[in-house]
Amino acid sequence: MSILSTIKDKIFGIASAATAHNSSQASQQSPQNSATSSTSTQGQNSGGGPVDVMALLASKPNASSLNWRESIVDLLKLLGMDSSLDARKNLAKELGYTESTEDSAAMNNWLIKAVMKKLSENSGHMPENLK
Repeated sequence: MSILSTIKDKIFGIASAATAHNSSQASQQSPQNSATSSTSTQGQNSGGGPVDVMALLASKPNASSLNWRESIVDLLKLLGMDSSLDARKNLAKELGYTESTEDSAAMNNWLIKAVMKKLSENSGHMPENLK
């Protein structure tokens, strides 16, 4: 499995779990409350709609102590993934990075933008400044 696929699975898997949890709660409610509940879950990937990636990541433990919006290392750490230089070089290769991987700062800046763009392209709702 590719590194990007693992990232997407970890993020969109959170959304699927949240949707499944909300759906099961809605089915346990009385008929009067179920219409209200199903309306509130529509924005959470029901039917493959956009997923609020930022909200999902922000809700993860340790999110407030990491700079995951701007740092690929912190994003990978937040997702419980390998954030080593070798892993980031592999991700850069996978995503088509053409510059030198020896300049890790430039590569890391490119990677976080590329990953956020890929998430946006895959039903992830993202703020414009992170696409």
